[in-house]
Amino acid sequence: MANTALGDMGRYLKEMVTLLEDGQRELSVELETGSLSRSSCPGPLQGDGQNVANICHLVQELMCEDTEDGDKQSHNRLQNVGPNSHMALLGHCLTAYLSMLNKDGFRQLTTRILSDTTLWLCRLFRYENSSAFFHEDDREGLVRVCRLVLHTLYEDYASEGYAAFSSAQPIIYQSTSSREGLGQHVCNQLGLALSSLCTVPCNTVFGSQHQMDVALLEKLIKEDLDAGKLPLLLIANAGNSSADRAYRLGRLKELCVKYSMWLHVEGVSLATLVLDDVSSSVKRAVHCDSMTLTPGPWLGLPAVPAVTLYRHEDPALSLAAGLTASQPGEKLRPLALWLSLQLLGNEGIVQKIRHATDLSKQLMERLKTVPSIITSVENDVSSPQVLFRFSQEASSGAYNDLVEGGSTEDRDIMDTFNRWLGERLARLAPVGGVDVVELEDDGTCVRFNPLMTAAVLGTEAADVDVLVGKLRELVPVLTSTLRLREEFRREVQRHSPFLSLMEDPAWPGLGALRYNPQWFADVLEDKQLQEVEKMNSELMRKLQEQETSILFSSGPDYGTARDRIFVGMVTEDLVNEDVSHLVNTVAALGREIEENGKLFENMAEVVQRGILEAQLQLQEDSEKRILQEGVLRQLPVVGSVLNWFSPWEPSVNGRTFNLTDGLLDSTEPTYSSKAQTSALHLPDTPATLSSRLQGRKLFLHPEDAGTVTDPGRDSADTAADEGAVSSMPPGALNANPFSPSSPGPPSVDADQRPETHAGAVGQQDDSLASREGRLDPTAR
Repeated sequence: MANTALGDMGRYLKEMVTLLEDGQRELSVELETGSLSRSSCPGPLQGDGQNVANICHLVQELMCEDTEDGDKQSHNRLQNVGPNSHMALLGHCLTAYLSMLNKDGFRQLTTRILSDTTLWLCRLFRYENSSAFFHEDDREGLVRVCRLVLHTLYEDYASEGYAAFSSAQPIIYQSTSSREGLGQHVCNQLGLALSSLCTVPCNTVFGSQHQMDVALLEKLIKEDLDAGKLPLLLIANAGNSSADRAYRLGRLKELCVKYSMWLHVEGVSLATLVLDDVSSSVKRAVHCDSMTLTPGPWLGLPAVPAVTLYRHEDPALSLAAGLTASQPGEKLRPLALWLSLQLLGNEGIVQKIRHATDLSKQLMERLKTVPSIITSVENDVSSPQVLFRFSQEASSGAYNDLVEGGSTEDRDIMDTFNRWLGERLARLAPVGGVDVVELEDDGTCVRFNPLMTAAVLGTEAADVDVLVGKLRELVPVLTSTLRLREEFRREVQRHSPFLSLMEDPAWPGLGALRYNPQWFADVLEDKQLQEVEKMNSELMRKLQEQETSILFSSGPDYGTARDRIFVGMVTEDLVNEDVSHLVNTVAALGREIEENGKLFENMAEVVQRGILEAQLQLQEDSEKRILQEGVLRQLPVVGSVLNWFSPWEPSVNGRTFNLTDGLLDSTEPTYSSKAQTSALHLPDTPATLSSRLQGRKLFLHPEDAGTVTDPGRDSADTAADEGAVSSMPPGALNANPFSPSSPGPPSVDADQRPETHAGAVGQQDDSLASREGRLDPTAR
C-alpha cells in the first residue's frame, strides 16, 4: 500500500507540474496580447470550495503577477523543471506525507536520512568526522555555530544569558570583502552589540588587495586581548557572493589555533572540493572548524536547504545551540536533498561542478582576445567564477588622459559604463547568467558565476560564445562613446549660454545638456523653471523624431530630470564632426522652439486685446440700441405689446477679428455678401428635384447617363414621370423652396400616380423637353 501511495504521489506531482507549465505558456500568450485581466485584490473564501484546475490557474496568475511592471519576459525566467528538480519537489511532498508516520517509524526514517545525507556530503567535500545542520537561510548556520562557541567559552551563558559577557566582551572578526550585512545579522540574532563586530581591512601594500590583512588581524586580536575582550570567531571566505577571493586559509587557521578562536568558512569556491584538481588555497578549507555549503544552486535543485558542516565533540552543547533538529519538520528538512543526491549520484554531482568550472575556463580564455576588457588579477584556471570589466586603460590611448590621476568623477564614469555593460549583456544573453557586482577596489564589475546559475539556466559552451559575441559588439560602442565625451563637452560649452552641460556621472552616454532661453538666469522662479522644463521636454520630443541611432531620454529610470536632455551611447562610426553637427542641431531646434513660443505668446496677447476691445464695442452698441428703442420697450409687458403693434428690427452686429492685421470689423458686411450670394445662386433642394423627376438619380456621372436615356425604358414609367410633372401647379418649378409662403411640393407615390390626359402631356411637352435637356447630359 505504501508503494502504491508513493507512486500515486509521484504521478500526481508530475501532472500538477505539467498543468502549471502548460498554463504558464497560455498566460504568457495572454500577457503578450494584452487579453489577460485580473484583480490583485483578495476575495472571499468560496463556500463550496474550488476544483484543482481553478486553484492551479490562480497560482499561474500569481506567478505572472510581477509582469505588470512592463517586463513581459520575467515570467519565462523560471527554473526549468527537469528530473532532478522533480525529485526535489517530490521530497517536499513526501515531507508532509511522512510526518503522519508513527513515532518509531518516523524516528527510524529521519535518523537514516540524516545519517546518509551527512555521510555523503562529508565525503563529497572532504570534510570527514563532522556533523551537519540543515537550514533554509544560508546565514542561519553561522548564527547557530556562533551560539555553539558562546556556550563553549561562556559556561554560564545558558543560565545568565547576556550577563555572562560582563567578564569579557566576545569579538567576531570579518573582512571588508565579506557578504554585506552578514556580521550585523549575526549580532542581531545573538543579541550582541555591534561593538562586538570587528571588520578587518584587506591588504593595500603587498599581497592580494582583496584578501584579509593577516598581520593587521593579529594586531587587532592582541589589542582586544589587552582590553579584556575575548576573540570568539573568525569568518573567512573562499569566494564570497561578490567576488572570488580565496583567503590564505592556512595562515588564518594558525592564528585561530594560537588565540583559541573558531574558524568558519563559506563561499562558492567550496564547491570545487568535490574535484580532484582543487586548488591548494581552497583545499585548506577542510581544516576549518565549520563551513556552510549551498548545494541547491550549485546542482540546480529547487528549494533545497543549505548545509553547515561542523566539528564538535559535545552533543549537549550542539543541542543547546540549536544545531540538532527537534521538531518533525526540521528532522525531515534534508529529505529533498537526500533524494536528489541519490538521483544524481557521485559522478553526476562531480560532472555538474566540473561543467561550471569548464565554462569559467572557456570564458577566461575568450576574454583574453577581447580588447578593452580586463579580468581580475586573481582569477586562475580553477576559479569557479570570472570577474571582468571594461577599462579605457586597456584600450587605445587616444583618451587615456581622461582618467590619469584616478579622480573620483572618472571612476564613477567607468563604474557607470561597466554597469551599463553588465545590464546589456544580461538582457542580450540571458542564458549566460551574468550580473553586476560592486567591489571596493575594482569598482563595478561584470560577474560570470556558472556555479550559481549554469544548473538553473542550463548554460552551455555555445551560450558562452554568444555572450562573448555580444560583448564584442558592445565594446566598440563603449570605446566610441568614451572617446567622444570630451568633444561633446567642448561643443556644448561652445554654445554657451544657450546650452549648458549638466554633469551626471551616473548616465551612460555622451552626457547631458540643457537648452537655456534668452531670459534664463541663475535664479529662476517656479513658473520660469516650469517653462524651462516644458521647453526642454519639447526639444527632446523633436530630437526623438529625428532619424538617428542616438538615444535621447529624460535620464535614468531611477531619477528623471525634466529640465535636461540625456544623450545616450553612440556607435563607432561617429566622428567629431558628427558630434558638432549633433550639438548644432540641438541648439537650432531649441531656438526654433523658443521663437515659436514667442510667436504664440504675441498672438495670444493680440487675440486677448482684440477680445477685450470687441467686448467694449458690443457693450457700446447694446447701449445705443437701448437708447434707440426707448424706455417703454424695455418694460416687460408694455414692451411686448408695443413690439407687437410696432416691430423694431435693428439689432447689435457682431465683430470679426483679422489675425493678419489685428483689426476688428463688423459682421454686417459678411452677412450681407453671403445673403446676396445665396439669393443669386440658390441651389435646388433634393425635395424639389425629387418632385420634378420621380425615380431619377439626383447626381449623374457620365457612365450613368445611359440609364436615364435608355431607349428600352418602360413606357409606363415614362408616362408616370410626365404625368407627375403635368400635375404640378403653375409656377411650382420656379418657386423658392425656402420661401415660407410657397407650399411644399406634392408627394407622389409610385402606386398613387395621377392619371394624365394626352392633351395635358402635349401642352407641356416643350417645357418638359427643355428642362430635361438641362438635366440630362445625353440630351445635348
